[in-house]
Amino acid sequence: MGTVEKNRCGWSLKDQLYKDYHDNEWGIPNHDDQHLFEMLCLEGAQAGLSWHTVLIKRENYRKAFDNWNVKKIAKYDEKKIAQLLQNEGIIRNKLKVRATITNANAFLAVQKEFGSFDKYIWSFVGHKPVVNHFKSLSEVPPKTAISDAMSKDLLKRGFKFVGSTICYAYMQATGMVNDHVADCWTRK
Repeated sequence: MGTVEKNRCGWSLKDQLYKDYHDNEWGIPNHDDQHLFEMLCLEGAQAGLSWHTVLIKRENYRKAFDNWNVKKIAKYDEKKIAQLLQNEGIIRNKLKVRATITNANAFLAVQKEFGSFDKYIWSFVGHKPVVNHFKSLSEVPPKTAISDAMSKDLLKRGFKFVGSTICYAYMQATGMVNDHVADCWTRK
């Protein structure tokens, strides 16, 4: 007897990597500061590229960026930047690599001010996930008023690669927003 394929959001059907990410991470609330930092950096790295490209390189990113240890990343110097720009396992864009270091410093400032990045970032959704009820992928917006406000505040705090569309994708990735479509198995 064959296995029954689960109904999933259409974007996740490309391969098993996407299916696993969809099933086990996307849209699931996450409150771990290290994970929240990782996803913020990866969403920024994705700008102008496909999310699949980033997922393929995710383990390489973890190795290259000290498993997303924000305190270490905040201290990266020019020698480390040059090393990263030679690393074929990551997206070797100078602006994106430098943004990760800039974002690490801004992230630490937010942690100091709010006690955790989690408290700060989840405040944009009132500390509970926004659960949308879209029937199809075409209904899912690329950004919202909330992602606009988040982007504006992150930029004011010195973060880079945090435009509204990136922020909305970040909200989906970290479960601040649940945009699984109505017939997706994860909705049940």
